[in-house]
Amino acid sequence: MGGDAVGGILAVPVADTLKRCGADRRIEATVSRDSLWQAQTPQMFRYRLLRDALLHSPGVTDEAGAVEALGQRPLLVASDASNLKVTYPSDLVLAERILMEGKVA
Repeated sequence: MGGDAVGGILAVPVADTLKRCGADRRIEATVSRDSLWQAQTPQMFRYRLLRDALLHSPGVTDEAGAVEALGQRPLLVASDASNLKVTYPSDLVLAERILMEGKVA
């Protein structure tokens, strides 16, 4: 990916069934997972492009979203589910378990 003009992100194809809910938290629809990927980190972009993208779209949730807001199309680089992203406190518990399992007794 080092030669890609836009840059890209690690991602895995979505495996779970996706549901769209309404304001009442009841299922409104089942969403096809075809062509859907779960974004992971790291996300890799050239410095100037990323800087400009983040200045243009400060409210995005990830770097790829900012680059997309500039009209660019980042590359998806296949990864796997073991690339754990720590977002919520429960993710730390899972990360600790994974690390503990990897230790030699």
